[in-house]
Amino acid sequence: MTLVAAVGQAQALDAREAGLQASHKALNQMGSASPSLAIIVSSHRFEAQMALNGAASLLSNIPILGFSSPAALTNLGVQANSVVVALLGGDEIQAETHWFADYSQGSIDTATRLKQLIGYEQRPVKNVLVFGDGLNGNAEEFCESLLPSLPIIGGLSAGDVQNNIGYQFAGVQSGNGGMATAFLRGDYKIGIGYGHGWTPIGNHFRVTRSRGFWLRTLDGRPASESYAELFGHSPRQWALPPLNYTSRLYPLGFEQPDTVDMLVRSPLRIEADGSFRMNAPLRDGADAYLLVGSPKSCIEAVKQAVEQALQGLEGAKPAFALILADVSWQMLLQSRPGDEIRAVQEVLGNDLPIAGGYTLGQIIPARHADENPQFLNQHFVIALFGETAE
Repeated sequence: MTLVAAVGQAQALDAREAGLQASHKALNQMGSASPSLAIIVSSHRFEAQMALNGAASLLSNIPILGFSSPAALTNLGVQANSVVVALLGGDEIQAETHWFADYSQGSIDTATRLKQLIGYEQRPVKNVLVFGDGLNGNAEEFCESLLPSLPIIGGLSAGDVQNNIGYQFAGVQSGNGGMATAFLRGDYKIGIGYGHGWTPIGNHFRVTRSRGFWLRTLDGRPASESYAELFGHSPRQWALPPLNYTSRLYPLGFEQPDTVDMLVRSPLRIEADGSFRMNAPLRDGADAYLLVGSPKSCIEAVKQAVEQALQGLEGAKPAFALILADVSWQMLLQSRPGDEIRAVQEVLGNDLPIAGGYTLGQIIPARHADENPQFLNQHFVIALFGETAE
C-alpha cells in the first residue's frame, strides 16, 4: 500500500493566515494523493481557533487533530511562532476524530467514553492518536483506565505554564482542558520508539507529603529547599521565574518492578510555597532519585528510539515520522536547537517528512500485553508510519 505524507510550515502575525499558509504548502506537496488525516502543531501564542480555522478552510472534510506547543518540530528543525500542518494519506487509510471537552475534569470518564466508542465500531481500530491537556488532566489515571495493550500514542499539549493554558484541536473544535483523539484504520505499519537521556546522580529523597498534583515535602521539608541545597540559590528564588520553570530539567526517578528503567516524573513549576506542581500524582513514602540530563546522552537516546521504531516497522518503508519531545528537551538543547531532529535524520535521512512538537508528557502503548498504556515525562517519542508491502 502506498503511504504519502507532507508537511507545511508557516509563520505569520495572524494565526488564521499561518494556518492557511501551512495547509497550502502541505497540500501542494501531496500531489494527486488524497489526505486522510491532518495533524496540526500550533504555537501556543496563536489564538487556537483562528489557527484551526485557517487550516480547516483549505482542508475541507479532512479529519484534523492537533495540539499547541512552545515550538513545533519539522525536517528543518525547531519552528517557533509557527503553525505546522502534516498530512497523511494512502490508498486505504481512514481516520475519524473525536473531541472530549471535559478531559481535565474527568480523566477516567474520558477513558471510559473512549473505550465505549472503540467498542461501538464495526471496523477494528488499528491505532489511536491522542493529544490532551498537559496542565490539568490526569494522564496517568487516564492510561490506567484504558484497555490493556491499546495501540495508543500521543502527547500532552504545552503552552503558557504560568497561566495554565494549552490547546488541543479535533475536527473544527479547539479548546483548553480537552482531549483530541483520532481513530486510525488501514493497511499500514507503525513503529514506536522512545527514550530519555536523564540519569540518577546519587541524590536520594523520600516523598513525605504529596497531595494531588502537588509534591509538598521531600524528606520532611519543602521540596524547593532540597533543590536549593543541591544547586544553590535560595528556596525563594526557586519559586520565582526563571528557576521555577527550569526545575523541569531536574526530574525525579522512581524504581519500577520488573525493569531497570525508572519512572520519571517532572515538575511543571515550583510554587510560591516551595511545593512542586506536577502533572501526575506521587505516592507518599516513595523513594525518589534526582535525575540530570546531558545533550550527549539525550542525542544517544534519540538514535536508540529511532532504531527501536524501525524494528517495530518490521521492514516496512518509513513514510512519515511523528515526534513528541518533552519540553525539557527544548530547555536542555537551547544552545543547539534542532539537534534532536538532526539525530533522527542521521538514521533516517533528510527526506523523510517529520512533524511534531514539545509536550508536557507522552503516552505510549504498554510494554506487555497484559499492561495498560504508559504515561511518560521527560521522554523523546517517535512514531514511524510505514508502507506495507504490495
